[in-house]
Amino acid sequence: MKNKLTLLLLLCVSLYAYGQPADSLTIRKIYNEALGNGQSYEWLRYLTQQIGPRLSGSDGAQKAVDWTKQLMEKQGFDRVFLQEVMVPHWIRGAKEMAYIQNGKQKITVPIAALGGSVATPDKGIEAQVIEVKDFPELRALGVDKVKGRIVFFNRPMDPTKTITFEAYGGAVSQRANGATEAAKLGAVGAIVRSMGLAQDDNPHTGGMRYGTGVPLIPTAAISTNGANLLSKSLTENPSLTFYFKQDCESLPDAKSYNVVGEIKGSEKPDEIIVVGGHLDSWDLGQGAHDDGTGCVQSIEVLRILKALGIKPKRTIRAVMFMNEENGLRGGIKYADLAKQNNETHIAAIESDEGGFTPRGFGIVGTAQQKEKVIRWKPLLSPYGLHDIGPGGGGADIGPLAALGTVLFGFKPDSQRYFDFHHTAIDRFEGVNKRELELGGASMAALVYLLDKYGL
Repeated sequence: MKNKLTLLLLLCVSLYAYGQPADSLTIRKIYNEALGNGQSYEWLRYLTQQIGPRLSGSDGAQKAVDWTKQLMEKQGFDRVFLQEVMVPHWIRGAKEMAYIQNGKQKITVPIAALGGSVATPDKGIEAQVIEVKDFPELRALGVDKVKGRIVFFNRPMDPTKTITFEAYGGAVSQRANGATEAAKLGAVGAIVRSMGLAQDDNPHTGGMRYGTGVPLIPTAAISTNGANLLSKSLTENPSLTFYFKQDCESLPDAKSYNVVGEIKGSEKPDEIIVVGGHLDSWDLGQGAHDDGTGCVQSIEVLRILKALGIKPKRTIRAVMFMNEENGLRGGIKYADLAKQNNETHIAAIESDEGGFTPRGFGIVGTAQQKEKVIRWKPLLSPYGLHDIGPGGGGADIGPLAALGTVLFGFKPDSQRYFDFHHTAIDRFEGVNKRELELGGASMAALVYLLDKYGL
């Protein structure tokens, strides 16, 4: 009983240190507004179903720019503007084809070209296959065993990692650099196991890059089921061949834009707090969880503040970054302009881990800054935000770190994210309305505290 009373006393002291009960009541109002009058779900419906895929340089990306600008203008934000940025323009072309030729048996498997890859020759590529788990294993084989073959990178995401982004980080290098490492040893193509934990037939695309001075060989992701089948077939018949054909192409860079909306600060307008997501998406699905949810949640943060009549001390910006998926040029451009314009960004929050149930925020800053935010836990934990502490910020806001900005990565539950990530099933139907609205409210609550107390 004594321990319980002590904990209750400590909780009360912590709460009242930050203006309780006023802060608690305001945060409750924020959640009530999001859950009772939220707009983010219908915005997401339009973005995904009426506009759809938004790969940088595409017509869909430009439509999304135009729509989000008009949407924020309709909300009556103090200022809405565009930031021009040149972006890569890669197109997939005709649907890819692939099969395993195992003796007389031909088995079709699902693949998807990786973003930035070159095409195969018109007739496709067919060759014997070398399976490896990592780059050291590949290098140990040497040119004699790799030249003229297709390298099959088959390192699964580690299913024992409870934080799925750690599993992703442990596997994604083969997607990013596999083609380059294979080409160095004379391979004619590279096939990479999809970055997903589910065993299914959905290939996961994603960005790759070629090293300087290395031959450009075509590379594609194979579904996890396809990867399992190919690996099993190779065990039975190491001499089988694999065929694939893809028609992708890189066009000249295209003009695009970051879209920015803001509410001007009433006391410290030169201090800026950013909330954002990336507007571009891969072309296979509708870009719902990646990252339509982050975009509409960010706009919803400003809408909630305005609807509740909260006049922030500092300027609050919602930024729709362009080109996170295959270049990060929008995030770099935003930071460059912030530096050029001598802007002071005290904090930036990015939502780019899907629209699932909120769990907390990862913080990139000094020990003192992290400790200050952690002391707000009693205000946020009633809404399920228990995981607040050191962690990553986000790719688009990362370049702001050099300007002294404290970075926050919004952390929803991650267990299902990589079922959808970069696939054709990343569609509106996969997003739960209530989870999405809780995420927007969580970001708005953190913005409210950051604005009121600073860092």
